[in-house]
Amino acid sequence: MARSAGILLSITSLPSPYGIGTIGKEAREFADFLKKAGQKVWQILPVGPTSYGDSPYQSFSTYAGNPYLIDLDTLAEEGLVTKEELDSCDWGDDDRHVDYGKIYNSRYKVLRSAFETFSKKEAESPEKKAFRDFVDKNSEWLENYALFMAVKNYYNMASWTEWPEDIKMREEDALERYEDQLSDEIVFWEFLQFKFYEQWEAFRAYVNGLGIKILGDMPIYVAMDSADTWANPEIFQLYDDGDPIAVAGCPPDYFSATGQLWGNPLYDWDYLKETDYEWWFERVKAASKLYDITRIDHFRAFASYYSIPYPAENAIHGKWVEGPRIEFFRKMEEECGKFEIVAEDLGTLTPDVTELMQQTGYPGMKVLEFAFDSGEENDYLPHKYTNNCVVYTGTHDNDTLMGWLETANPNDVRYAREYCKMPDDEPFNWGLIRVAYECKADMAVIPMQDLLGLGKEARMNTPSVSVGNWSWRVRKEEYSDELAQTLRTMSVKNGRLED
Repeated sequence: MARSAGILLSITSLPSPYGIGTIGKEAREFADFLKKAGQKVWQILPVGPTSYGDSPYQSFSTYAGNPYLIDLDTLAEEGLVTKEELDSCDWGDDDRHVDYGKIYNSRYKVLRSAFETFSKKEAESPEKKAFRDFVDKNSEWLENYALFMAVKNYYNMASWTEWPEDIKMREEDALERYEDQLSDEIVFWEFLQFKFYEQWEAFRAYVNGLGIKILGDMPIYVAMDSADTWANPEIFQLYDDGDPIAVAGCPPDYFSATGQLWGNPLYDWDYLKETDYEWWFERVKAASKLYDITRIDHFRAFASYYSIPYPAENAIHGKWVEGPRIEFFRKMEEECGKFEIVAEDLGTLTPDVTELMQQTGYPGMKVLEFAFDSGEENDYLPHKYTNNCVVYTGTHDNDTLMGWLETANPNDVRYAREYCKMPDDEPFNWGLIRVAYECKADMAVIPMQDLLGLGKEARMNTPSVSVGNWSWRVRKEEYSDELAQTLRTMSVKNGRLED
């Protein structure tokens, strides 16, 4: 991994006249800013379709793209919707936060209109041919996903575990009946994926053309209410009726005294091993087509994962269970080839996790907000870093640096200032950003909120809190030429960019 710098910013956080960031013009303009700023990496959050709570880590599919990210101006340029239709919708009036309720209502109204226009095109038109080619090429996951969403919409977005027994358990007669009954709705959900991937390819080509890599995020777990779980129940720890035996989470930690109860179904690693991990490796291949670098979320679960008996009110009574360990990654390299991976190895690192990190050789993560814990020596202090890691001031799960500054123990703040040798006139956030750039870590990635010196109001996610997350947005004037020049100078000075 070459020495480099990057910025962490969810695509949904980009400015847009339609209430949420997309992979259109504003994304290209932000990539232009990254280029001017001497940044080689754009780290984003997962891009799958989100469910209740709007978390990108709870998606209806591990393969599908989020319809919210489809750029509506591009659809208008293609003649699929009119500018009048876009302007007539209520997208919310807060340029700092996504109003997901309004986005849901307005966006799907527009997307259905675009689909109606597309449906009227001649069967032999280039657009229809490209659509059929896409559907054929992606049928292995797209058929299940489109049917899942069509049935889900038919039942007012109820979880598949609440559907009638025949379709819930995927009885053959039921699958055929719903495929026939909901045929137009199924094509609608296929169309959305066609447009997402068409636009994603153009977006990624533009970003890569500037010499910038996309660092994407692959959640280790899938949502219980997802096409993946519904269509592949055999790979999860589920009872015959579809209910989970145990679910995912993590024990009490820095973020929560009762742990985190994520609720995702756990994998049946014995079954997956018998099938040579085929389902997982197909998923890995798909991620490598979306991203240049893939961050594997909650990497430690491959060493040992936290199993919480279902149902549970919190994560206190879980237990650690051995994961697939190095065998999985050796087979993955044989099957998928080599590609760039970052392992999210945050949290309590037991010896088995440390061993797995060493065996794979993947770069791990270092978070400066964790470094200054009442003066105690810990592995997040920069003088302990090796080159093979990615340093962050904070992640999407942390408070912003300035938010942390407001609530941190004064001794921790004093220690941070002393350790970072901050002059009295150096803003706290820039003192830590400077240290991140100066340290040994091959890659330094800074959340956009920390570059802007924003407080807790700009926090992206608070773990264990189910509402009010994932909504923060940046304003276009904030990624200015002045900020770009500051970052470019720092990048050159610290060997993260050749001038």
